[in-house]
Amino acid sequence: MDADIEGVGANKSFNDIQEHHHAADPPKPLATDNLADVVAPHSSYEGFHRFDPTASWSVQEERAVVWKTDIFFLGWVCIMFLGLQLDRGNLSNALTDDFLADLKMTTNDYNNGTTIQLICFLATEFPVQLIIKRYGFRIVLPAMMIAWSMVSWSQAFMTSRASFYVTRALLGAFEGGFIPGTILFATYFYKARELSVRLAFFWSTLNVARAISSLLAAGILQMRGVHGRPGWFYLFLIEGFLTLGIGIISLLYLPRSPTSTKSILYPRSWYSERQEIIMINRLLRDDPSKGLTEISSPATLQDIKDALSDTSMWGLYLIGLISYIPQNPVQAYLSLTLKRIGFSTFDSNMLSIPSAVLQIILMLLLARSSEWFNERTWHCWFGEFWSLPLLAALLALPASGYDWGRFAITTMISGYPYFHPIVAAWISENTFDVKKRAITAATYNVIVQIGSVISSQIYRSTDAPYYYMGNKVLISICVLSLVVFVAQREYLRYLNRQKEKKWVGMSDGEKALYQADQAARELEGNKRLDFRFKY
Repeated sequence: MDADIEGVGANKSFNDIQEHHHAADPPKPLATDNLADVVAPHSSYEGFHRFDPTASWSVQEERAVVWKTDIFFLGWVCIMFLGLQLDRGNLSNALTDDFLADLKMTTNDYNNGTTIQLICFLATEFPVQLIIKRYGFRIVLPAMMIAWSMVSWSQAFMTSRASFYVTRALLGAFEGGFIPGTILFATYFYKARELSVRLAFFWSTLNVARAISSLLAAGILQMRGVHGRPGWFYLFLIEGFLTLGIGIISLLYLPRSPTSTKSILYPRSWYSERQEIIMINRLLRDDPSKGLTEISSPATLQDIKDALSDTSMWGLYLIGLISYIPQNPVQAYLSLTLKRIGFSTFDSNMLSIPSAVLQIILMLLLARSSEWFNERTWHCWFGEFWSLPLLAALLALPASGYDWGRFAITTMISGYPYFHPIVAAWISENTFDVKKRAITAATYNVIVQIGSVISSQIYRSTDAPYYYMGNKVLISICVLSLVVFVAQREYLRYLNRQKEKKWVGMSDGEKALYQADQAARELEGNKRLDFRFKY
């Protein structure tokens, strides 16, 4: 780096930068792609004491920091996700044990219960994000797990449709906000390009949980009749207590921030002082907005208004609304469909495992490719297009027979390349401000759940067991989703071109002063001229 460029460090004041540029004619260029080179993080930022604009490190040292983060942070968060999916997915396993008949319910009642759960889930998304921003991740996330695990094991004692609806509502309320909160937590430990692969591991854990849940269910449901209880009684009881244990351990283990990692269960810091310096400065040089506020800085109503009025996010929100609908009903009804076409309870649960394994492999490959090429749109487009010919094939199958062919197609649809981690990372890296990032993540997840509400009503009992009308609807939505991906890409490219025109027209001195104005960068967020949208 030029000596004059190094002289304008993040510890320089606004006036210092002005004097620096007036001292020479013409002014020498500054590093205009890195706000951390110009402005120091806010003094309330939890890593402020480790900020060093002159710090340097080797590739091997940074890899060691990331590896530690993967072991200590990513590893345990994946276990938390596993607990989440155990309690979210055990209902589909219970369906294979005559759950609906035992409670005298129909598939429409089941759909209504799913809708109730999702509505309550939506109702708590934003409040949970505000609570997290106020009290921190290490308290709120484990407390949520403990709360929903208590409800999960209490499902074992359901006796009617009313109790089913009540437990669905409570599960939704306590689970709402957990996923976007966890994603936001991860942004404090990883660079933007690293995030999509880590989120893919999170969601891979959900599929691992699907496989584990199916294996557990295949065995536990054989307990039907023990002490006069149905098999699903023991399923809810055992898996609920497993999640309770994970929640309690999380409460005693999770860190507060990258520079505050000591806990009751691990009383030593995860990183050395040198590694904390590398961690903080690598994050700020990748995304200086992470230094604007501390983790527990509360979000305001203005932050919410700014996040919701950001038109650059609207296309991504629409993607969240419709792009997962084409696969959701097939996936949700997989075990029940297998049971209906003649497979036993044991076989139905075991045959749901291949789709989970397939999705883990495809999702990790897709996320890794997205990171490698630093590209979002076409990777997501491929993940969506995967299902289109398969849905058409499912629609073309005759109304009887072809059981193994139907199983193969539904498995391929259920195991599609899940691109949700890529879109979640896409939302994060296109949101400049950290507080706004919490709100956009919650907004996106709310809209995804609205899409889940819609998808839960597409397969109706009058269309059973092959759901031909429902599959026509899914094909139409799939085509619409493919169009929206391309439209969003072109819109983001248009916004970048408009910014580039204005940025190129500025002198080097004007660019430096622009980047040094901390108040402006907080207000402008991703509308800044030196910020480029990922697509």
